[in-house]
Amino acid sequence: MSPRGTGRTSPCNRHEAQVRFGHAVKYREVAELVALEGEEDAASASVAGGFAVLSGIAAADAACCAALGRRARGQDHRQAVALLTDVQPGGSDAARHLERLLNVKDAAHYGVINLTSAELRRALRSAERLGDFAKELLAR
Repeated sequence: MSPRGTGRTSPCNRHEAQVRFGHAVKYREVAELVALEGEEDAASASVAGGFAVLSGIAAADAACCAALGRRARGQDHRQAVALLTDVQPGGSDAARHLERLLNVKDAAHYGVINLTSAELRRALRSAERLGDFAKELLAR
């Protein structure tokens, strides 16, 4: 394990990468659906953002399983950020997108103030980029 990718990890294979990628796609679809249907409802932004976060976490798992054969399994999702940087090429960019999503996780999942429309747009974009990254790795 590299110094950056420290923390508890679990081995995984291409099949598990595909499963996690499927989860990422579905979470993102739900996020986009909630975002579209709830444009007039402030709570919808947080719910959609929460699904975007889940999508990004699942996509990060898929990417790490596909490229490294392991995924982060610790309590702190930020361990996955460090592990993503080990995926080359492109892991550093993917890690930045996951970091952005994790920065809104608490507000989206547990907060009492709803995400702004700008925060939601950024979250959806980061989830999409992570999904694209995982899809590219799985195509190799």
